[in-house]
Amino acid sequence: ESLVRRGDIPIEEAEAALDDFAARLQVALDETRAEAESEPEPVLPTFVVPDLHLPPLETGVDGADLVHLAEVVRALPEGFVLHPKLARQFEQRDKMLAEGEVDWALGEELAFGSLLEDGTNVRVTGQDTRRGTFSQRHAVLVDHDTGAEYVPLATLGPGLFSIRDSLLSEYACLGFEYGYSVDAPRDLVAWEAQFGDFWNGAEVVVDNFIAAAEDKWGQHSGLVLLLPHGYEGQGPEHSSARIERFLTLCARGNLRLAQPTTAAQYFHLLRSQVRLAVPRPLVVFTPKSLLRARVARSPIADLERGSFAEVLDDPRTGCDDVDPAAVRRVVLCSGKIAYDALARRDVLGAGGVGMAIVRVEQLYPWPRDNLAAVLDRYPGAEEVVWLQDEPENMGAWNFVHGRLHRLLRDTHRLRHVSRAESASPATGSAALHRLEEADLLSRAIG
Repeated sequence: ESLVRRGDIPIEEAEAALDDFAARLQVALDETRAEAESEPEPVLPTFVVPDLHLPPLETGVDGADLVHLAEVVRALPEGFVLHPKLARQFEQRDKMLAEGEVDWALGEELAFGSLLEDGTNVRVTGQDTRRGTFSQRHAVLVDHDTGAEYVPLATLGPGLFSIRDSLLSEYACLGFEYGYSVDAPRDLVAWEAQFGDFWNGAEVVVDNFIAAAEDKWGQHSGLVLLLPHGYEGQGPEHSSARIERFLTLCARGNLRLAQPTTAAQYFHLLRSQVRLAVPRPLVVFTPKSLLRARVARSPIADLERGSFAEVLDDPRTGCDDVDPAAVRRVVLCSGKIAYDALARRDVLGAGGVGMAIVRVEQLYPWPRDNLAAVLDRYPGAEEVVWLQDEPENMGAWNFVHGRLHRLLRDTHRLRHVSRAESASPATGSAALHRLEEADLLSRAIG
């Protein structure tokens, strides 16, 4: 009306514009009513709950291929000069390989190398990743004389290998790597914390994306989190990757949580991650002292066959040391403390004969069937003990408690052995740490 009064447009043009607008509204209304009368399209769920008890994936690699990979990653360019300390470390690794054994770092290297040879891209990022927080990896070699860098795994292919040291922000790096893994779901994309404790600087990424993105948005990720974990007297900020926090996030098969204790287990676990039908984030609670421990080494033959085992039975069961029929107590544990328990049993000698020590290598999805099969091997067992390093209100106990009760169905006494509940993950006193550890083993083993 204002335009007509001012003489900007004739009244006929204004009426025509109003009629056109009303006609458009009527068309939209008619279309909306017609759609409302039809059957709505079914809304398909974007989150597919997986079978939590799938058969194991065969992830072995031919022995000749493993030897070839080991030779390739140990070969240096002509004239390349290693740091003397590193040269001695590599000589020790070559000797170990000649004896037919593989330690943690070499198992990882062979897993990465075999995936690259299969055509899988491998990407690893973290604050101290190229060297490894505990000087175990050395994925990037530096010429001692010239400073030139050489990356042995990058010479393999057709898969591409990338390893980078990140800035000192867990939040920034983990968030970026999560996004990268979503865009490349069939690559092996890993983020490694300098210590497992430090992932709390990126907790919002874990809570909002890694644990829940598939449930919320149907978004898939195969991201691997490598979190050094273990109670070794290093204090409250260098002991715990907060297993309990991850376990509270687990539901409907959204995550895989594992704490492997041998080089072969780690090898098979990494290789299995890219074989999943539907990508799932994998959280690996990696060791510290076990990186170089002889007990955590594996025969190279264990890499040639088999798959990741969710549960490892007592290595002495069936031997002269442990008669399954004579076992009265089964000690369940996860991680490094299993080796402490085995060593304590050795000290007891004959007093430890009636005891089996079983390692739960995968915490989620909970390995119900495999654990039940192992427990069935001990028909005379009267007691099951859950042994953990962590305080009572931390670690896996609160997660496994109800599951073990349902599994055992009152056929065994069930008790747990842990540190006393605590607001802090660990004591800051090395002396107190040793006393606590001795107390744990005394109560669980004897």
